[in-house]
Amino acid sequence: MASPLRMIPARKRSGIFPAAYLRMLRARPVRFLVAFVALLLLAPHDAAAVRIKDIATFSGVRDNQLTGYGLVVGLSGTGDKKDSAFTMRTMVNMMEKMGVRVDMKQMKPKNVAAVMLTARMPVSAKPGTRLDVTISSLGDCTSLLGGVLVQTPLKGVDGKVYALAQGALAVGGFSVTGAQAQAQKNVSTVAQIPGGAVVERAVPFEFNSQDHLTLSLNSPDFSTTNQIVERINKALGGTFAKPVDSATINLDIPSDFRGNMVPLMASLENIEITPDSAARVVVDEKTGTIILGRDVRISRVAVAHGNLQVTVQENQDVSQPGPFSGGRTVVTPSTDLTATEELRNLNILEGATLQELVDALNSVGAGPRDLISILRSMKAAGALHAHLEVI
Repeated sequence: MASPLRMIPARKRSGIFPAAYLRMLRARPVRFLVAFVALLLLAPHDAAAVRIKDIATFSGVRDNQLTGYGLVVGLSGTGDKKDSAFTMRTMVNMMEKMGVRVDMKQMKPKNVAAVMLTARMPVSAKPGTRLDVTISSLGDCTSLLGGVLVQTPLKGVDGKVYALAQGALAVGGFSVTGAQAQAQKNVSTVAQIPGGAVVERAVPFEFNSQDHLTLSLNSPDFSTTNQIVERINKALGGTFAKPVDSATINLDIPSDFRGNMVPLMASLENIEITPDSAARVVVDEKTGTIILGRDVRISRVAVAHGNLQVTVQENQDVSQPGPFSGGRTVVTPSTDLTATEELRNLNILEGATLQELVDALNSVGAGPRDLISILRSMKAAGALHAHLEVI
């Protein structure tokens, strides 16, 4: 591997770093690499630049999902009802394991609730590490407020137990029900136990024993992938990074960092790049939200958009008979239908930048709902040069 000195342009070697510091650099290249990254973090950055660790993930650096099934006790009459057969069966099994024989027909589980536990275990977690646990009700429990989770094993996808959870629940809401009224804040059937699980088994993975890494981008893009490869190879002084596809990069570990990859990772994940992506317009019809990407462009086009408003009003015309006439009341329904169309003139729209595009769309004078229709029509006409995605 080339010395980290190659990471510094020649014109800056003599001005910023004194001769004594450069001698220390040659003697301790790994320590200097970490120090150099710290200097980069303190230097001014491009506003559009982002760090690699914010847009990509490294192989082996991931979380493992754990799940479990257990009981929450100590509820104040807000637990599961007798219709929850699995809660009753779980209570019987738990009591029998403790040496207590019970009749399921005589049990009243209103202070107990069956719950599902979920947790995320980092790959670096070791026995004794504490994890946050989320508890969700499975039955017809109305509130978990005041409950305590009985010791519950948390298993991985391989069926092995990796952690044990137990403790008092922290509920971020409440639910109170009376005879004629009900008050509720947030969700009271989901709770958390901060640090409520203790890791008992570590994931068998040695990070420092790897001889190569895989870098996966969160948003695939060939330009961004190529830019990352160039920056990594420039920083390491060799062709260590090789692109595989639009979202995957293979990285060979330099021999100087094998068995001690933490300094290398600390350096690589803080390298800044400017991500690129395809022009995209995202439309959320449920809320009327429109998101325009930076590279969205429109060709010169004339747009006229007029609103059509239709009003339907139902009336009931009542005809009353005269006094003592012996007649009967006659009800005649009638419908008033009104259609109003707003007249709009043609507007010439053209946008080479995002600001020009926004100004052009605002000149039409339409609201978000109208802009959705305009963007769709512009896409159909071939004037909108972006991918239109409706969610």
